[in-house]
Amino acid sequence: MDGVMLAASDQTLSLIVFWLIVGGVAGWLASLVARTGDRMGCLLNIAVGVVGAVIGGWLFRNLGIKPPAGHPYLGSILVSFVGALILLLLLRLLSSLRR
Repeated sequence: MDGVMLAASDQTLSLIVFWLIVGGVAGWLASLVARTGDRMGCLLNIAVGVVGAVIGGWLFRNLGIKPPAGHPYLGSILVSFVGALILLLLLRLLSSLRR
């Protein structure tokens, strides 16, 4: 039974590391496109990318868009990038409305 629990915890850790890497890459790319890269650090890029993955996943699913076939990392990064870019542009819009 301990082996099963250890395998499950290894898979959970691998999944967390995967989403941190995908989130970091997607957040960094989105910050370059949105021109917010000079204000964002590594942790904020990861946070924006992970939240962007949720937004992008919801958006792609509800619009019936399938990520490109091929390497699974590229599809995940693309979906996360689109969501992160939408998040950054919405935050920029909200901050400009406050001024």
